[in-house]
Amino acid sequence: MPFELTFGGALLVGLLGSGHCIGMCGGIVSALNLGIGDDLGRQPGRLFAFHLAYNGGRITSYLLVGLLAGALGGSLMQLGVHPAAGKLLAAAFMVALGLYLANWWRGLSLLERLGYRLWRHIRPFADKLLPVRSLPQAALLGMLWGWLPCGLVYAAVAWSLTAGNARDGALLMLGFGIGTLPALLFAGNAMHYLQHWVRAPRIRASAGAMIIALGIYTGYTALGTAAAHHHSAASISLDLPFSDLGATRAPAMRRSV
Repeated sequence: MPFELTFGGALLVGLLGSGHCIGMCGGIVSALNLGIGDDLGRQPGRLFAFHLAYNGGRITSYLLVGLLAGALGGSLMQLGVHPAAGKLLAAAFMVALGLYLANWWRGLSLLERLGYRLWRHIRPFADKLLPVRSLPQAALLGMLWGWLPCGLVYAAVAWSLTAGNARDGALLMLGFGIGTLPALLFAGNAMHYLQHWVRAPRIRASAGAMIIALGIYTGYTALGTAAAHHHSAASISLDLPFSDLGATRAPAMRRSV
């Protein structure tokens, strides 16, 4: 995969978008803390293990979505959709994501509102898992949490559509999920301080600007790839030997005579 579609690039997007994760999922993390039995919640080591299980389940959901998105994108390419089209779509999502994180444009909130229609059907299953009593139960709850409507996740999924195959799509979403892990993993014990920090306008604007730059770069490389493909196709047609062209026309010329 090119630079902008690597595991490291997805990891960077996840890290830069962590502020949005804390702002949006902070209440969920607090609710998860309250949902753990009192006997376990008073043990810091056990509490940390439960948060690892939550986030492991969440990242597993991202990986599965990336697997499906990568397979779908690969199928579209086999049907004749140019790879540059998918990359341009991903670039547009990344620019929209940067504007969203910086609080300059809230267009992605429309997708989140649409996603809540699906979440309404999933949430009752999550509620039945509370209070959490075991690590497998926490991991299952985390997998359901992974379907929470989020513009940041939707942008990453659009990106994984361009991976070209299921494996690379899953790899991109895995990198993205790991990038969001530090903030959400430690948010359970430091939520008050982290929320104040990540909501600072300068932090949000800086993260948004970097993701916009990455989106613009992705779009630029997509256009460059499309132009190179077009130039290569034109060169092949122009480089055909004259004798070959004559050979293809000779039968028709003889028939006309």
